[in-house]
Amino acid sequence: MQTAEPAIDVQAIRKTYRDGLFGRRRIEALRGVSFQVARGEIFGLLGPNGAGKTTLIKVLLGIVRKSGGAASLLGRPPGDRRGRSGVGYLPEGHRIPQHHTGNTALEYYGSLSGLSQHEIRRRRGELLETVGLAEWGGTSVKKYSKGMLQRLGLAQAMLHDPELLILDEPTDGVDPVGRKEMRSLLQQLKAQGKTVFINSHLLQEIELVCDRVAILVRGEVQKVGGVEELTLRPQTEVTFTLLGAEAPIRSALAGDQIDSLKANGPGQFQLTARLADQAAVDRVVDSLRRHGVSVASMTRNRQTLEDAFLGIVQAQETAATPEIVEAREVAR
Repeated sequence: MQTAEPAIDVQAIRKTYRDGLFGRRRIEALRGVSFQVARGEIFGLLGPNGAGKTTLIKVLLGIVRKSGGAASLLGRPPGDRRGRSGVGYLPEGHRIPQHHTGNTALEYYGSLSGLSQHEIRRRRGELLETVGLAEWGGTSVKKYSKGMLQRLGLAQAMLHDPELLILDEPTDGVDPVGRKEMRSLLQQLKAQGKTVFINSHLLQEIELVCDRVAILVRGEVQKVGGVEELTLRPQTEVTFTLLGAEAPIRSALAGDQIDSLKANGPGQFQLTARLADQAAVDRVVDSLRRHGVSVASMTRNRQTLEDAFLGIVQAQETAATPEIVEAREVAR
């Protein structure tokens, strides 16, 4: 259940690195980033390589010091131990010491979170089963595939039962079956009232699991919104199934952009039209009815999240300066 206080609150966060001789060159990795993540939602952070995503996560966790702005996790400033204790973190490309088994790795990471050995051993079996590693607890992590290591990393992030999970590329190396299982697990966590913040380059996964997303490009947030909102096309593309004759259909649509009109059978047509907005959709429906054409069905077409993402990124990339290109390398 969501409350008024956000799980993550980011307000005009800036991060400037200094480089070159005597640190005279300033490189802006984050340039006034702002968004909120409500408690109990699954939120995705998207952006091309070098957009500043990992820098932002490190700022939120208190690993990197911000240059300006304000942020909070669970109502606490970044790095505050009381807030950090309620956060589970799966870093990108995490490494588990090779001498561990699945069980001893959880004992090690659980102790870092302040859990007793008794509590860790009580929880680890259930967690390993949850992430699909029930039979692998006693096996050396040297024998784990990359996907299995990701599953174990997720288990360690969940071990201390955090309110907020920050997952950096959680499905990296996980096969399609494993990704489906992970999506199901994330939905279970949401049902328990947990908040999940995901950084991922797998846009299809984000589209399937996230409630809202933020698109970060060149250190700036370009869009924040629900997946359905972001995947609406700039123009409203609508497909109609119509019952009537072709001539009155064309008369009703005089002046509108018709992408295609084809017969599906006697007296039935499929029409695809690009319309400016919802008001234009309403006007077309009214016009069709006035011309004696019945609207059997109507579907508002959407683009994929990947299409929307690429459109935003490409528009920004065309405006990139040499300094910004260099900043992307620093911000990775």
